[in-house]
Formats: sequence, C-alpha cells, structure tokens
Amino acid sequence: MGLFDKLAGWLGLKKKEVHVLCLGLDNSGKTTIINKLKPSNAQTQDIVPTIGFSIEKFKTSSLSFTVFDMSGQGKYRDLWEHYYKEGQAIIFVIDSSDKLRMVVAKEELDTLLNHPDIKHRRLPILFFANKMDLRDAVSSVKVSQLLSLENIKDKPWHICASDALKGEGLQEGVDWLQGMSYVILL
Repeated sequence: MGLFDKLAGWLGLKKKEVHVLCLGLDNSGKTTIINKLKPSNAQTQDIVPTIGFSIEKFKTSSLSFTVFDMSGQGKYRDLWEHYYKEGQAIIFVIDSSDKLRMVVAKEELDTLLNHPDIKHRRLPILFFANKMDLRDAVSSVKVSQLLSLENIKDKPWHICASDALKGEGLQEGVDWLQGMSYVILL
C-alpha cells in the first residue's frame, strides 16, 4: 500500500492534503466561506453558528483541503490553540463591516501569531475581509491597516475582499492558498 501511495504521488495521481485552520470572530462568515468552497452538491442551505468546531473538506485541482472551522465565540476561542500544531495553513476571516470588533480581531490575531506553536513556523495566512457587500464595510486595505498586517514579516500572507454569500473573492484566496500550500508541502 505504501509503495502505491508513493507511486501515485510521484505521478501526480494522488492529491496532497493540507490541514487548514479557519479562524476569526463569531459572525465573521467563516462557515459560510467554507460552505461556498465545497462542491455545490455538498453545500448546506442553512448555515448555523459553529459550536466548538467542525471539519469540512474541499478539493482543488491539485490539493485536498481539510478545514477545521473553529467557533469564534469568546468562550470557544481557547480551543483554537489545541489545533495549532496540526495546521499547515490558516484562513483568518474578518467582518469588514464590524469596526467596533476590529480591535478584538486584532487582539486574537496577535495572540495567534505569538503562540509558541505558530510563532516560529512559516504558515501561510489567508485573510478574508468579508461582508464587502454591506454598506458599512471598510476596504481590504483598511482592514489590513487596522490589523497591522504589514508587521507580519515571517509568514506569507494575503488579504482578499470577499462576499461569502455570493462567493465573491473566494477563488482568488483559494488560488493563493493553493500556491502557497503546494510550495510548503514540497
């Protein structure tokens, strides 16, 4: 079995699997984004807040993603760190229309980046500045400034403006993540 797996990998017949942590405050759109990334026949019609975490899978042309969709509710954020060691990439979702909680999102991001299981690893981080369809949304450039993303020097990162309900901006992010993950897996 091991030889066949290796042979399939060399021939490009077996998709490499990437474990992704999907993090962000509650109601930022994490579950909706992950749902939109699944094939249309596997998408859920009714999205409910994640309690604890859920595991979802989706595939691209060359990679298979296993996504740990972590609850962003305050009482569950302590669970995030138990999954840091397993993560090979991070999707961090921000509600770009919630200016009041942007400070909390920055604090959670800073805590994440300074955690011993994350700090010294070169994990790619994809940021979705979500809910761009809402009137009060700030641009992805402004979100980047509010979160001080320019200070992240030791990890590759990318920010995409997104509207998870319509699926806008998601493909750009997944394309970037696929490219970064593929390089890291090699």
